[in-house]
Formats: sequence, C-alpha cells, structure tokens
Amino acid sequence: MLGKTYLTKQASLLLEFARTTSDSDLSAKLVSKAADLKSQADPLPDKDQGPKAPDVSPEQTAT
Repeated sequence: MLGKTYLTKQASLLLEFARTTSDSDLSAKLVSKAADLKSQADPLPDKDQGPKAPDVSPEQTAT
C-alpha cells in the first residue's frame, strides 16, 4: 500500500505539470489524476507506517 506522503507528493507533481503545459486536455487529465491521488491519501494516517528496515533497531534512551 502506498503511503500518504508518497501520494501527496505525486499529486503535487501532477499539478505542477498541469500548470506548465499548454495542452488544456492534458492539463485537465493531470488535475483529475491529482484529485484521485488526493482522495486516496486523505483517509490515510499523517505519518507513513510502513515496516522498518531489518537493520533499524528500536530507539534507545541515552544513559
């Protein structure tokens, strides 16, 4: 499953591309796809909670 951060970044890039193109049909499709990605990202938690890499140890308190 893709995380909220990834989906938000992709939507942002699509909107940036939509602003730079002179093709109105392409721009409309990019904006529509960005809206789809945003609707997928909205219900997800703010922080991506994917599995940690095997070499990452739990945070330890300094002594």
